[in-house]
Amino acid sequence: MSVRGQEPDSGAESLSSDEKEVTSSGTEGEGSAEEPPAGEGSSDSSSSSSSEDESDEEQEEKESPPHCNESGGSCLPSCEHCRNENDQKEQVTPRRLAGGQFMVHLEGEGTYQCSVTGLIFEVTSSVKITYSLLSWSKYAKLVAKPWIVGGPLFDVRCDSAPALTSLQFPHSLCLAEHGAGMAFKVLHVTGGGAAMEPSAAFSASHVRWVVSSLSPVGPLLQSLEPVRYHGAVILYKAVDEHPSLSFRVYVATNNDSFIKDITKAVKHSNKKFVKIDKPPVCLKLLQNGKRYRLVCEPEAEITPEEIEFVDGSLLKLKSYIEVYLEKPDEFTLTLVELDSDETVWKAKLRERDWIHYDQNKNEQKRSTGVKKRKPALSILEEEELHSKKQKIGGTADGLGPPVLTDQQLLAVAKQLGRQWREIAIECLEMEMKDIEDIKAMEEEVNMQKFLVLSRWRDRQQSSGTAAALQRSLGDKVSYELEQMLQAFSAQC
Repeated sequence: MSVRGQEPDSGAESLSSDEKEVTSSGTEGEGSAEEPPAGEGSSDSSSSSSSEDESDEEQEEKESPPHCNESGGSCLPSCEHCRNENDQKEQVTPRRLAGGQFMVHLEGEGTYQCSVTGLIFEVTSSVKITYSLLSWSKYAKLVAKPWIVGGPLFDVRCDSAPALTSLQFPHSLCLAEHGAGMAFKVLHVTGGGAAMEPSAAFSASHVRWVVSSLSPVGPLLQSLEPVRYHGAVILYKAVDEHPSLSFRVYVATNNDSFIKDITKAVKHSNKKFVKIDKPPVCLKLLQNGKRYRLVCEPEAEITPEEIEFVDGSLLKLKSYIEVYLEKPDEFTLTLVELDSDETVWKAKLRERDWIHYDQNKNEQKRSTGVKKRKPALSILEEEELHSKKQKIGGTADGLGPPVLTDQQLLAVAKQLGRQWREIAIECLEMEMKDIEDIKAMEEEVNMQKFLVLSRWRDRQQSSGTAAALQRSLGDKVSYELEQMLQAFSAQC
């Protein structure tokens, strides 16, 4: 969602709507930011290699898509006009890898649909495919009018590229009876530029593309008629010490790349937010140029009260509506289309919607934060303390599951991906200063990770077990690391 006047500069070179055209504007070195897992290759030799010094921006391009239900399925079910033959596709649940990537192992010829992203693969033999969501805003200069974003942008890799014959991208639109005036193409980004490639076909929910090579790809749309989007409303509450309530309300299209950008923007805000789980699906289709009003009952401060909807997929800054209430109490939010006065979305919020376990846990940490912090131990002192623990069976009283050994921690360290510093801060409560001190003492990256984990273990004392580490890391770990920690726990 964007407010008129915040559209990006349209001075990018025009891309032909009738034939392929390549431009190097803004694409050099912007291929895949992740290296494929061992044994995999890409058919595009221009994909850049990974490094430990990969920028935060590049790492964030690979974050997992946000989900609106616990099963990880799409938060936006098809409307009555968009139910189609996809129910006949074989559904596959991907394995989550580090860095926000997904992987599926397709056992034979057929057509398969990812249950998380909606991406459809057509293959001729057994293959292993890795893929991840990217941000459209990074490639905004490559999308010139009259073309607009049609759905999520993906980076796809395959261990046997010839076996992956086509991809079908989920699009963001409700075609209903208006599909005849629409044309789809696929933006294919490579290290040397970008091409507008023809789509093979499109359906009520997907755009099919015959694979030419593997690198960032996503659907574009040109329409002679008003474009109508399935929409979602996403809520975040500011977490602070004030008794008043402050919320951000995002109105989005059902484009996972767009919703991922919202998640990233909230995460990097100078305030802390907690997501409010309310049904996000809009009851009425959104349309470019239409104006909408957010209404609160009882009355609250709403800024702005009205917005003009524009798909903001290409904008780095995502617009939102701010809702402020002096008194914490239950209230109802309603998004209304001004022209028709029809309700587009509605939700009732109660205190229990934002007071939950994670927030309570954070508040408990703040209340106990007045305790004096123990002085930091040197590396030698930490090793000596750990040796003493192991001699008495790994716990203070010799009972219960043992703490993780050095050998186990080193194995865990080798499984942590490029976002290990972020994981250490978010999940293991490490300070950036501690990480910098370790990096100054140790050059080898795996040993840096090991020392971070070692400090976490020693701070936990008798609770530094495999199960405790798995709880702390939560969903930040790969499937392989999760299995490793479970195996360590089973050895107790």
